[in-house]
Amino acid sequence: MSHSLCKIYLHVIFHIKTTSVRIKDEDLERVHAYIGQLVNETGCQTIQVGGVEDHIHALMLLSREETISHLIEEMKRNSSHWIKKLSPHYATFAWQGGYAAYSVSQSVVDKTLAYIKNQREHHKKRSFQDEYIEFLKLYNIEYNETYVLRD
Repeated sequence: MSHSLCKIYLHVIFHIKTTSVRIKDEDLERVHAYIGQLVNETGCQTIQVGGVEDHIHALMLLSREETISHLIEEMKRNSSHWIKKLSPHYATFAWQGGYAAYSVSQSVVDKTLAYIKNQREHHKKRSFQDEYIEFLKLYNIEYNETYVLRD
């Protein structure tokens, strides 16, 4: 083949540290938009960024030239630095070190998009911890219960 082509949908989830301040409701939309901008700057394409005060969900198309670990490093490092500048409230803000990244089939992109857009309602019924464990089980990812939700 003379061209390198790919279309890989990626669903990324990461959480704040347990010692971190939470993101205020009035700042969430700006934080989501900024993270989406960071994704685009890596050469990937943002489809949707959402979440609530303690965690982020992002759906994107992965660039054929970007690695998942570098993409998420850029998202977390740069957004953390930017969030700390929003106000003195965020002086101690920090993301946890880990993350989850899942491939998403073309057939469930719309379902994933709706899920991310509906995070506020979703988390009235289910905690982040329960949601995260459900994703790990759904994707058959082995994990150690002692460490999976720790900073």
